[in-house]
Amino acid sequence: MSRDSSTPRRSAQNDVGIEVSSMNSPNENILVIKRSLFDKLGSFQGLNFEAEKYLGVILSRGNNFFLPRAQAEKDPAYKQIIPYVLVAFENSVLHYVRGKKAGEQRLVAKGSIGIGGHMNETDESLFAMDEQAYRAGVEREVNEEINIETPFEDRIVALLNDDSTEVGRVHLGIVHVFKLKEPKVQKREAMITGLTFLTKEELIARRESFESWSQICVDSLDRLLL
Repeated sequence: MSRDSSTPRRSAQNDVGIEVSSMNSPNENILVIKRSLFDKLGSFQGLNFEAEKYLGVILSRGNNFFLPRAQAEKDPAYKQIIPYVLVAFENSVLHYVRGKKAGEQRLVAKGSIGIGGHMNETDESLFAMDEQAYRAGVEREVNEEINIETPFEDRIVALLNDDSTEVGRVHLGIVHVFKLKEPKVQKREAMITGLTFLTKEELIARRESFESWSQICVDSLDRLLL
């Protein structure tokens, strides 16, 4: 499926590679679940490929809700839900580098293979989100960063959790793979540089320059792209 363009929002990236909007109100509300629910379902470190086991519960409107961003970033009692999209064509994956307009100097030159960001209330008019609303929100988030000019298949392939860092402890990634019919992608965000498709071998060679979530994904790339 191909998508029309939309007006992009200015955004930045934190040290795990999660897209964050730098022009949103400090009082924005973002999608979360309770950490206790994640633990009940079965907490893990790294990637978990039993995505359906979690998504049916996480994306049930009774289990997710919106919380003020400032609170969610500091309170490990909640997990912020973050779509993390790998864009693939055949055996290659889209790679980019955050340029100097990223806002945070520590992020300059960080490589990434993931596109995504927080889900906020503008993505859904109600108080929570089901899978249909979530998927529509994901496509909007991706469309703000890049323009995909070819049909593609969207598959959720894994969940990603990294409790080894302070930032990771309050986030939970949902890893998507967009499989493209043709390698036709253009950037929308000025901060994205060096947008190109790389093979697994090329990505492994650059692994140490990647933000942490991309490193985790590269380490299991064969399984993610099945």
